[in-house]
Amino acid sequence: MAFVPLAAVAQPQPSLTLNPEAQRRTIAWLAAAHIALIIASNYLVQIPFTLGGVHTTWGAFTFPLVFVLTDLTVRVLGPQVARRVVAWVMLPALLASYVVSVLFFEGAFAGWAALATFNAFVFRIALASFMAYVVGQLTDIAVFARLRRLAQWWVAPAASTIVGSLIDTFVFFSVAFWRSSDAFMAEHWVEIALVDYATKLAFSLVALLPLYGAALRAVLRRLPAAPAVRLV
Repeated sequence: MAFVPLAAVAQPQPSLTLNPEAQRRTIAWLAAAHIALIIASNYLVQIPFTLGGVHTTWGAFTFPLVFVLTDLTVRVLGPQVARRVVAWVMLPALLASYVVSVLFFEGAFAGWAALATFNAFVFRIALASFMAYVVGQLTDIAVFARLRRLAQWWVAPAASTIVGSLIDTFVFFSVAFWRSSDAFMAEHWVEIALVDYATKLAFSLVALLPLYGAALRAVLRRLPAAPAVRLV
């Protein structure tokens, strides 16, 4: 199999058009991947640790992978398909965020009986996760779509991640914790949000941007042999 050099990735790539059945399957797989990452992140965000003296959570290292998937989708299939993925994910993500947060409150399994009682505090966090996902992803798609034709392959994913993650982080923490019943979070959510954003941004630019480039190379290697697709 021929190796696609980074220079080839750097060239502006056209979008692909899939036949309706192939597009539905692709969107379903992408939506499932988004939901899996959201579920994992909602659990891992409850497990804090200290890195270089900075308090963060494992969720800061899993959720940015959603942006990698979205950027690859926009690059290869175009922004309309990426927006359809977000539309498929929105309501399942809200339900999954609530269920996972109730079952694994503060990282510990609370038992299935916990689902029998509505938890307003957890629902607010789930709603914040839902709103942050939708607004952050749509922002990421809009920024990436405007920049994806540039010859420098890294500009679009870097810019969309910087802007999308900023919006995602601010929306989540403001909706979840502004005037919250959790006194500590209500007082310190701005500082915590800034640390969370800095952690996600550093991880995304240092580790995930090269991952995006490698994944794009792998996709481009396989496109000529892919059935039922055409370049537009």
